[in-house]
Amino acid sequence: MIDLTLSQNLQGHQNPIFALSAGLDSSTFYSAGNDKGVVEWDLSEGKFRRILCAVPASVYALHLLQEQQILVLGLRSGEVWVVDINEQRLVAKLLTGKGAIFSVQSIHEKNELVAIGEEGVAYVWSLDKFELLYNFRVAETAVRCMALYSGGNHIVFGDKNGVIHLYDVSDFKEVTKSKVHSMPVTTLVVDDIYLYSGGRDAKLHQLNLFDLTSKETISAHMFTVYAAIPHRNLPILATISRDKSIKLWDTPSLALRKNISRERGSEDGHRLSINTAIWIGDRLVTAGDDKIIKVWDLSGNL
Repeated sequence: MIDLTLSQNLQGHQNPIFALSAGLDSSTFYSAGNDKGVVEWDLSEGKFRRILCAVPASVYALHLLQEQQILVLGLRSGEVWVVDINEQRLVAKLLTGKGAIFSVQSIHEKNELVAIGEEGVAYVWSLDKFELLYNFRVAETAVRCMALYSGGNHIVFGDKNGVIHLYDVSDFKEVTKSKVHSMPVTTLVVDDIYLYSGGRDAKLHQLNLFDLTSKETISAHMFTVYAAIPHRNLPILATISRDKSIKLWDTPSLALRKNISRERGSEDGHRLSINTAIWIGDRLVTAGDDKIIKVWDLSGNL
């Protein structure tokens, strides 16, 4: 048996939370959403640390550049902000065409930053001077998620029509695409063996990496799967959903190991949609529409 035990409830946000990011060390993380600021939390003491920066619009994506000690923000306004964590300084304000930015990734092998969102166009900047290098259209509709393959040679995008697009990072040319979901793709994540995709259709797909063919498909939740997050060292995949539940799955078998929700009798569970989650070591951090960040400790026979 494995278990998730609630260890902290962190409160302070006044509106729904959409994004979480690990911090520069294991005792720090960041949260943002429909409030007017990005919050830094002290995980070791379970308390608010500071407002990292004020923002003019909702934040839908957070991405940490560990080596540069920078946090990148994807905003509803279509801007991408680059913030120096130590100096609490806005390093760059990167502009896109129109529409919200939903996902940000960095390709360290090429020293590039990629952002994509509502207009379906990917924007690529240099990581040294944050100059726009190029942009390319992935889809004629919104793209809510992307994931970088191990080694940094390929990247996948998931669009509103349920299509997954695989690109070669060397020239950003499309390798293949496949309609996987009947509704929008809402999360993509890669481990050493498979690509996992979750969607508004409540399905979780386990896909072969390079031809996007399906290895396994399960009805993971009752509603939208907002995130699938593999544990860094253990064969465990956590998923969270609009249905207010947290589930742990074995990988690669996708056998269900744990289900936490108020409907299943867990009074510690979230009361509203869970929008985002991250692993920090053996702790799972979850947050969503109830404005509460919950920190769960993983234990048991793994």
